[in-house]
Amino acid sequence: MFSVVGFAAAQADGTYALVVKSAGNPFMERVREGFAEAVEAQGGEVIYRAPAEPTVSAQIAIIEQLITQRVNVIAIAANDRDALQPALQRAMNRGIKVLSLDSAVNPQSRMVHVNQADPELIGRVQIQAISEMIGGEGQIAILSATSQATNQNLWIEYMKDELKKPKYEDIELVRVAYGDDLRDKSVAETEALLQTYPDLKGIIAPTTVGIAAAARVLSTRNLGDEIALTGLGLPSEMAEYIKSGVCEWMYLWNPIDLGYLGGETAVALDNEVITGEVGETFEAGRLGERKVVETLSGEGTEIMLGEPFKFDKSNIDEWKDVY
Repeated sequence: MFSVVGFAAAQADGTYALVVKSAGNPFMERVREGFAEAVEAQGGEVIYRAPAEPTVSAQIAIIEQLITQRVNVIAIAANDRDALQPALQRAMNRGIKVLSLDSAVNPQSRMVHVNQADPELIGRVQIQAISEMIGGEGQIAILSATSQATNQNLWIEYMKDELKKPKYEDIELVRVAYGDDLRDKSVAETEALLQTYPDLKGIIAPTTVGIAAAARVLSTRNLGDEIALTGLGLPSEMAEYIKSGVCEWMYLWNPIDLGYLGGETAVALDNEVITGEVGETFEAGRLGERKVVETLSGEGTEIMLGEPFKFDKSNIDEWKDVY
């Protein structure tokens, strides 16, 4: 457990819980930093909960504990879009404000979602990248997190939709594999892809754990020149592979800022500055004004952080020591 109490002016004089997908996820550790930064600066207390495994049952147990503790707000990166609904509705019925971030729960389970970037753009840009890397033809695979992760699944939907365009007719998506955001399993899934598909030309890993695992396998087996790799990764973990050419380029956003926006949103909900309705605005600290908008699907509302950022040899040294 990570707990931090701030002593600033009491704009957030309650307890704010951040529930992430699983322990040991570097991306989520950075999200925690930003969330604590925002809440602590306004006088709030942060409770951090990370289950040992990325399962729904583990997150439900944590939510039930937080209801008993009578926290003010629960912010959650969900392991499943729908299965958390009964527990989160119980929390809201007790007066607890609920938001999701990174990986969304359904609109009935939250007041608003904090989105790291436009999900359609995230999905499409990764197909565009792998296509360029492999010259527009060949077999590709996707190495995702868990099969229930809402953000991953939405990005993959847009990837598949992008692949329907005529210019990708010579690219074949042979498999979507799931490493469950666990390093060893992601390594094993990468090895299995290489064995099952000897003609594989590219891998997309839209998860920081997965892309680092895939890069490690390709590097160890000296396949960086034969199999292209892109996806979403932490600069600190991927710098050596970008410099070596194992991963020519990748994308991400700043997870510290994502957590920070989640913390600012939590305080705004708790103080009823916003309720999660379309058109509401609030000042999100150092990130400036943010607006509540309707999701692309038209189901529920969200607050957007920004666009995905491209990391390559030209800028990786600027970012590898940041996160």
